[in-house]
Amino acid sequence: MSIGYWDQVQKAGFEVPSDRPLDELTAELTAMLGSTRPEVRDGTAFPALATWIANGVYDDLLAGLGDGMVAGLSVGLGEDGTDSVFRRSFSALILGACIERDNERHLLPGAKILEWGDRAMTWFLAERDTRGYVLEKGWAHTVAHGADTLGALAESPHLAGPEHTVLLDIVAERLLDQPADAPLASGEPDRLAAAVMQVLRRNTLGVDTLEPWVHRLGAAANPYRGVVDHDPYALTAAPQAFLRALFLHLSLGHEPPAVRPDLLLVVIDALRMTNAPYLRVDTR
Repeated sequence: MSIGYWDQVQKAGFEVPSDRPLDELTAELTAMLGSTRPEVRDGTAFPALATWIANGVYDDLLAGLGDGMVAGLSVGLGEDGTDSVFRRSFSALILGACIERDNERHLLPGAKILEWGDRAMTWFLAERDTRGYVLEKGWAHTVAHGADTLGALAESPHLAGPEHTVLLDIVAERLLDQPADAPLASGEPDRLAAAVMQVLRRNTLGVDTLEPWVHRLGAAANPYRGVVDHDPYALTAAPQAFLRALFLHLSLGHEPPAVRPDLLLVVIDALRMTNAPYLRVDTR
């Protein structure tokens, strides 16, 4: 179908066309999620699917749509620097929209949401292509989109304390596994911090769980650990940027979680220790 057809759909405010079956339209939009043209992927396919999900068009078909997005997460998985990244990344974003719809309307059984969560987080940890903005092709943004999906999962009524602990561990693993030569330079630390705030606002986790999690990140974020033969800032950049983003979100974010006062002190302590020379902290 010509892009001109979808231009008309866009101009009509993404109303569902009546001249073609919904399954045919959905299949075409799903394929468009993998386009290397940002006007097709970001400008048409994503907003069309997201709008239709939010408007309830897929309420009776949500399980099938989400399953299709889960399938998209495996397309080219393991590749780095190829165009297959767009299908994976935008499939994650639409899957998050499906989960958000279920959070609002309770349309699916818990087993389906947990299945999606398991598949999505497995992809998130396995994803090797963490480019942000790709010249002439637009946003890849796998880490940011994965964070958005994680945040949607955190708000699901089908997840509770044990699952929330797992989600935080996944955030830590994603940060600690970030290659030094691929910095998260396109807002990803803030997207991850925003997702963590969605976990924290569920108020299922106490400081006894959160403190060792922060300490784990703090240990990885500390570039001042003796003589090294490489750039320590490159290796510690991702967890350091995340801790700073989390401090900002805890300090200024809306709807603070119940644990905010105590957790903020823990994060401040981690930042002091990982920035000791600037803050004149004696670490002896």
